[in-house]
Amino acid sequence: MDESLKDLNDFLLSNYSEDIISSNIEHDHLSICIVFSSIESITSILKLNNICKFRTLIDITAIDFPSEEKRFTLVYHYLSMQQNIRIRLKSSIKEGQIVPSITKLFPAANWFEREVFDMYGILFSNHPDMRRILTDYGFQGHPLRKDFPTTGYLELRYDQERKKVVYEPVKLTQEYRRFDFMSPWEGEGFVFEQSGEVQEENKDNG
Repeated sequence: MDESLKDLNDFLLSNYSEDIISSNIEHDHLSICIVFSSIESITSILKLNNICKFRTLIDITAIDFPSEEKRFTLVYHYLSMQQNIRIRLKSSIKEGQIVPSITKLFPAANWFEREVFDMYGILFSNHPDMRRILTDYGFQGHPLRKDFPTTGYLELRYDQERKKVVYEPVKLTQEYRRFDFMSPWEGEGFVFEQSGEVQEENKDNG
């Protein structure tokens, strides 16, 4: 498998070096980072080129780096069943940047791109149905962004008087707690200060 991945890597670098920022092989995957403008063209090559034959889209996701100028990294996973090899395609984008949809090449990307929009707020152009897929219609925010509060913004409950489910701002019935999961056998990891007499006694006993 390593030889197949090396051959594929050499082929892509020799023919599409202007589109590829970096590449490496790890965990039986070829991982390539490409420029944003090449997402559609490289995806088309991976699927239609007879050397690549990546005709199965496994997943699309994203990674959030709030402190970076290009906040999000889009990640595409493809499988070539004929060659039994996998490739990971990555591209960094700025917040608010609209990504070209690959649904025309991979119809399965429809729901994957909707999930990325729902969880991260990344929009895809020319998508046939760009709406939330995992959260409710009235949901606020995007849960997998690292600045999204763990409590969320809204909560829902069934209102007996109005006989329907209503949305309300989150109200915590008690102070939000931070749990300490440190093992009691490990201790705090710091040394207690000792008085001079105790230190001298320890030296004598040593």
